[in-house]
Amino acid sequence: MIVLECKQLLRSRWIQIVTLLFAIVFSAILMIQHLALPSTTSFTRQTASLLNILLFLLPLFMLTIGSMNIASDKETGWLGLLSTYPLSMGRFVLTKYIALCLVFTGISVFVFAVALFAGSFFGGLKLPWFAVIITMLIILIFNAISVLLGAIAKTRLHALAIGLGVWSVVSLLISYMMMAIGTVSSEALLKQLVIVMIHLNPLEWIRYGYFVFSEQTAVLGPAFYGMSMFYSSPPGFVIFGVVSLLWVALSLMMATLLLKVRGKRL
Repeated sequence: MIVLECKQLLRSRWIQIVTLLFAIVFSAILMIQHLALPSTTSFTRQTASLLNILLFLLPLFMLTIGSMNIASDKETGWLGLLSTYPLSMGRFVLTKYIALCLVFTGISVFVFAVALFAGSFFGGLKLPWFAVIITMLIILIFNAISVLLGAIAKTRLHALAIGLGVWSVVSLLISYMMMAIGTVSSEALLKQLVIVMIHLNPLEWIRYGYFVFSEQTAVLGPAFYGMSMFYSSPPGFVIFGVVSLLWVALSLMMATLLLKVRGKRL
C-alpha cells in the first residue's frame, strides 16, 4: 500500500511543479553563496537565505500537498471504501505518513543532486551539512502535521485553505505578533514568551535546533545563553529529540482519532 501511495503522489502535477520550483530556487541560492563568498563555517547572509528557503518552502509544500492528499481520499470516497476492508485507521494514517516522507525525501535528494551537478561546472559545490539535517527534521515533523490537517479538512479546497493558514501562522504571524508584544511588554516577559513560542512553533523549533547544533548560538544573543547551554548538553539533546518526536506522534494520533470519529458518523 505504501508503494501505491508513493506512485499516486509522484503522478500528481502538484508534486512535479513543487520539485521543479524547489530545485530552481535551492540551486540558485546555493550558487549565489558559492560564487559570492569563500567557504566558511560562520553564519552568513547566504547561509541565512538557504536556511529560510528550507524553512519556508518545504513546510508550505508539505502542509498543502499532504493535507490535500488525505482530504482527497475522504472527498472521493476512497477512505470509505478502505474502511470496509480489515484495515485499521491507525495503519492508514501511518501508511500515508510514510509515503509522504518517502516522496519528499526523494524530492530533496533529487534537488540536492541537481544543485551539486550545477555546481560542478563552477569548480565544485559543497552542500552544507545543516541543509540535510534540517530537511529531514522538516520532513518528519511537517508531514505529520499535514496528515492531521487532512484529517480535519472536509474537502481538498478546505485542506488547501487550512494548510496555507497554518503555514502563514507558523512562518509569519507568530513572529509579527511577538514583535508587536515586544513594543508594549517588558524585556523579561518578552523573553519568556519567545522561549515558549520556540517550543510551540515547529518552524521556530527546527530553526533553533540548527543554531544550537551548529554551534551558532551567538546569533541568538546573550538573552538565550542559558537555554542554549542546556540544549547543547547531553540532556538537552534528549529533550530536543523527545519534543521533536512528540510533534510527530501527537499529530498522527490526533489524525487517527479524528478519522475514527468521522468514520463512525458516516
